[in-house]
Amino acid sequence: MPDNPTQRYAAFRKRQTHAQTAAFRFASKLPFELDRFQEEAIEALEADDNVLVAAPTGSGKTVVADFAVFLAQEHNVKAFYTTPIKALSNQKYHDLVEVFGEDHVGLLTGDTSINAEADIVVMTTEVLRNMLYEHSTTLQALRYVVLDEVHYLSDRFRGPVWEEVIIHLPPSVRVIGLSATVSNVEDFSDWIQSVRGHTKLVITENRPVPLEQHVIVQSDDHTPPELIDLYRKNANADNHQPKLNPQLIERLDQLDRQAARAHGKAQERKHSSRHEHNAHRRNQSEHFANSRHVPRRWAVVDELDYEDLLPGIYFIFSRNGCDQAVEQCMNAGLELTSADEAQRIRGIVDEMVEGQLSRDDLKTLHFSSFRFALEKGFAAHHAGMVSLFRQIVERLFEAGLVKMVFATETLALGINMPARCVVVEKLEKFNGIGHVSLTPGEFTQLTGRAGRRGIDSIGHAVVVDHRDFVPATAAALASKRVYPLHSSFRPTFNMAVNLLNSSDYKTARMTLDHSFAQWEANESAWQLESRMDTLAQALHGYEDAFACDHGNFAEFMEIRMRLSDAQRHERQELKHKRFRSEKSRSRAFRELDQRIAELKDQERHHPCRECPDLTTHLKWGHRWAREKKELERVRDRYESRTGSVARQFDHICEILNNLGYITPEYADAVSPLTPAHHDKVKELLVPSRFSNSADFVDDAHTMVNYALTPRGQMLRRIYSEQDLVLAQMIVDHDLLGLSAPELAAVVSSLVYEARRGEGGGDGNFPGGPEGNVAIAVQASLGSRAHVSMLCEDYGLEPVKELDFGMSQIIYEWAKGETLSYVLRNTELTGGDFVRNTKRLADLLTQIAQVGRFFKDAASLSKVAEQAVYVVNRGIVAYSGVD
Repeated sequence: MPDNPTQRYAAFRKRQTHAQTAAFRFASKLPFELDRFQEEAIEALEADDNVLVAAPTGSGKTVVADFAVFLAQEHNVKAFYTTPIKALSNQKYHDLVEVFGEDHVGLLTGDTSINAEADIVVMTTEVLRNMLYEHSTTLQALRYVVLDEVHYLSDRFRGPVWEEVIIHLPPSVRVIGLSATVSNVEDFSDWIQSVRGHTKLVITENRPVPLEQHVIVQSDDHTPPELIDLYRKNANADNHQPKLNPQLIERLDQLDRQAARAHGKAQERKHSSRHEHNAHRRNQSEHFANSRHVPRRWAVVDELDYEDLLPGIYFIFSRNGCDQAVEQCMNAGLELTSADEAQRIRGIVDEMVEGQLSRDDLKTLHFSSFRFALEKGFAAHHAGMVSLFRQIVERLFEAGLVKMVFATETLALGINMPARCVVVEKLEKFNGIGHVSLTPGEFTQLTGRAGRRGIDSIGHAVVVDHRDFVPATAAALASKRVYPLHSSFRPTFNMAVNLLNSSDYKTARMTLDHSFAQWEANESAWQLESRMDTLAQALHGYEDAFACDHGNFAEFMEIRMRLSDAQRHERQELKHKRFRSEKSRSRAFRELDQRIAELKDQERHHPCRECPDLTTHLKWGHRWAREKKELERVRDRYESRTGSVARQFDHICEILNNLGYITPEYADAVSPLTPAHHDKVKELLVPSRFSNSADFVDDAHTMVNYALTPRGQMLRRIYSEQDLVLAQMIVDHDLLGLSAPELAAVVSSLVYEARRGEGGGDGNFPGGPEGNVAIAVQASLGSRAHVSMLCEDYGLEPVKELDFGMSQIIYEWAKGETLSYVLRNTELTGGDFVRNTKRLADLLTQIAQVGRFFKDAASLSKVAEQAVYVVNRGIVAYSGVD
């Protein structure tokens, strides 16, 4: 293969059968030459294969997706482009409109619907999943589906949606997956091929713009920071792993010695009595006092500006930290824009804000400070901001007007904001529970923004020196091939009723057996299967060795094993077990003593007891017993993996049956079964190798399927993490009799989750402790407890607690209060309020729709319609995606 790009492109054209291929026509319209991996993927698509492209950020993966859209237009079929977040959908929609025009492109993001029946539709992955379950007519003529950021399926909360889509798409649809370079992408590709047919895997780890790694250090506030290379220059000349820069290590050692000397001098100046009094405190803080000086954020920005490395993105893993960084730069008097640029910024900002938000909203959101910082070239970007403000930042940064954005890691997820440099403040972050180190995948995702293709010849990744920083840690993060991709798939109650609505029970279980989660489990199960075979052979060998003429020695050893287990383990368990009464405790010990006595009698009178070779047989028997216990342990592990997803589905169905959402269908309810038919049904329900299907055949009835009840049809339309809890709240009439604002206040508990420091509510509800809201809250807590108890009984994870921390705020908003009023005396940001309220409006919309399928909810649905109207107003109703 020629290395020269021009030669490669010529070879690519030559490989085409003739000049009229779609690939040739597509490539000829591009303003740049295709890379080799793009050529491979495009050729595979034109050959009617599924394609999975794994490549670094900014490498041009979307060109492959664009070709799929191009093919759809040429063949007069539909193409869907899915993304994990609404902001990405919005961005891609505008990109495609520029190419194909507004008439040909649609957008569906749950709360936004534009030209839904277009031939090209951009949407979030959840929207496509819902279409598949509803058998939407929009799916007609669908031929290509792009799954952008497909590695997102490892996300614990939203990841399962990607697997649902990949499994349920019609066989005629071709899937184009765009992924980061995860370490096990070959496994992922094999799974897609097992589900969807021939799949071409295209991998490249080459960045279009080379990336240099740096560390920035500072000795004190009086000297400027120093930018030092992480690796030794020309470290890759010998094609080996790059070596750490010895100058960096030496400089860090100097700064450590400097910090130690400064600490020592400070200790000498302390008075002895004070020294004694503060000894404990000093010992606790000695480590921190000896730490190197951490470069100030404003000083880092000033140095990067001096080195001509801006525009940049400065990743800080805290919303408050991002806001504080902007303020610190303002207080330091930094200015990154010219007078002309500041004027252009003001014009763009005023244009984007005009008519969108009220004066009160702008004041509450500190718009003046936000715009002032923008005019100086600075901005924050995080989920605590309203979407309009984030869109302003993105537009100004892409235009080269804002030069430094302080962002949380959410910015790294696909949004098109490349920079010349990326700064990572720390190599650890708070994950909601504690501080954890960044993974290689997270570090790569962040630094992947550095280097603008066609603008920069080199991108720069900068790690700020910080407490406990070690250069080798940064080198390890930068050199690994990102992270492994693991499934987060698990059946949900909504998924179960949707599967049962479109297929029979056995088919639904088989569908779940095709999930990536089960595929991964099966791949590891073969090792356990091999181990079981080895242990079984060993057991047969021991049984031959202790074969006894007096009786069955294996049976004799089984009795001894049960006796040992009862005497040791079961008695210990009873000692630590809590009983309802002393009487029940005594009964349990009496039963155990009786069983032990029976086992002792069996062991004493077993024929093998009289064998003259008993001692020799016991030697082999003890080895046999040890291996048998190991076999049982391995078999338990094997069975926990094989068919594990389908078994979860079984438990979910049992809960749904218990609560009346589904009902068993028996074969003999239609017609009596002959013995031959009875055996045939048994044969159909025999467990597969990797599936522990229950045998639903008994002598009287044959359960062959589940049918959805009206409750089940209602649950099909509830797409929420708390799907069954909400359904039970509706079934139990917890929400009846509420006004629209009261309903919104109660339902907010299903979408709101307090952030650290926000609190989860004080128990004060609109109307007081005897009011409608408080009564509905107690009823809802009871429904949630009932569902959670059933989940625990069937071995499923308990459902989340309801969080009423936003109830009062939502009630006041629904009653017509202003943004400034409802956010008074709260820690809730404008962005958090809008995002949670949009999610609430979506859930209320679902409640409004279920009345059509569940007549008991008809009156509730009407109130829900009103609730949507009163919460989806003002800043919440702003059409910008969130």
